[in-house]
Amino acid sequence: MNRLAQSALLFLLGATLLHAGTTDLYLRYVKSGLRPLVLLAGVVLLATAAATLWYDRRGAPGHEHHEPRISWLLALPVLALILVAPPALGSYSASHTGTALTKPFGFPDLPAGDAPLRLGVADYAGRAVYDDGRSLHDRELKITGFVTLDRAGAPYLVRMGLNCCAADAQPVKIALTGDVPPVLAPDTWLEITGRYTPRRTKDPVNDGPIPYVEVTRARPVPTPHDPYDETWNT
Repeated sequence: MNRLAQSALLFLLGATLLHAGTTDLYLRYVKSGLRPLVLLAGVVLLATAAATLWYDRRGAPGHEHHEPRISWLLALPVLALILVAPPALGSYSASHTGTALTKPFGFPDLPAGDAPLRLGVADYAGRAVYDDGRSLHDRELKITGFVTLDRAGAPYLVRMGLNCCAADAQPVKIALTGDVPPVLAPDTWLEITGRYTPRRTKDPVNDGPIPYVEVTRARPVPTPHDPYDETWNT
């Protein structure tokens, strides 16, 4: 692998990172707040590629080294980024990982009114478990997440949260009761309308607390722009 090949590889990787950062592709790998760092890394790699090529064109003196051919394996991550866009983590990961719900520092006031209140899975779960649903009583709620089933077939509504990247994603789960569709396929995204119920259960994986929501309506929805939920760990 000579300097020309090195600069080509660096250019390709930098261009791939810029492409990922200027589209939604980066959301499959890292949380949305890291977009500036993805773009910066792409710019740095492109600048490094240009500097490497310029240095080689100048014919700078020095000893020529013959790197082992195994160094071409460095091209594999680049090809993976270009050719394979992994799906967001879904029901399989959620069913094999215990709920990551933790007690928040506090609960911001919710907007008043009679309109349905839209909440995230983690927000509802936190208020239901650690605030006994005080702010949720007598409110119609809308919550969106994907479906996962436990070994007994019980349905949960789930969002995966990120600390940094998809490698550390963890689920927060809500158990469903009430007017639940009789047939639910794992990984189906649902918008459920319902109300708070004090009923709770324990996650069969780690015995973590899982609140229920009383479902009155449920409808399938497309996968959201950002399938991960970062609000639970902020």
